[in-house]
Amino acid sequence: MVKNGHGGLAALVLLLTAAACTPADGAPAPPGTLASGRSAAAAPPSGDAALAAYRAMWGDVVVAARTLDAGHSRLDDHAEGGALQLLRHMMRANKEQGVVTKGQPKFAPVVTKAGASTVVIQDCADGSRWLQYTKDGALEDDVPGGHHRVDATVSKHGGRWLVESLYIGEVGTCVQ
Repeated sequence: MVKNGHGGLAALVLLLTAAACTPADGAPAPPGTLASGRSAAAAPPSGDAALAAYRAMWGDVVVAARTLDAGHSRLDDHAEGGALQLLRHMMRANKEQGVVTKGQPKFAPVVTKAGASTVVIQDCADGSRWLQYTKDGALEDDVPGGHHRVDATVSKHGGRWLVESLYIGEVGTCVQ
């Protein structure tokens, strides 16, 4: 992720903004609400396969972020299009900065809209334990990460669900 003092997810905010990505619904919701205006508890129960693909994509990112390999074999396992381009850009940017991201972010995704081949997911990702380190193993800085609103669109391609787009808000855009 880009050196910015707020951990791995915060770096995504800068990259996503630069890539001109927008939330799936086009406008940010107030912290603690979903794009539909409903609370997370009222989200539709469908979309399990899309949620699994979303979680798997983040698992792939966590592994790749330790290596900074933009061509890491796992990056395209659960992502494509703009999401995949972003993930590869993140790895290249971190490599240029000389940092690796270690630790484990936490996720709490919910489905906000489900169709037969497209699912919209909203999350409140906690990056406070997913931090950047220098090549010699020292913590990049002493600023912890935080909670970020994440919007993702996951689409079915054949029998596979793949994350196509991501929007990640700044630290403090949601609370868990």
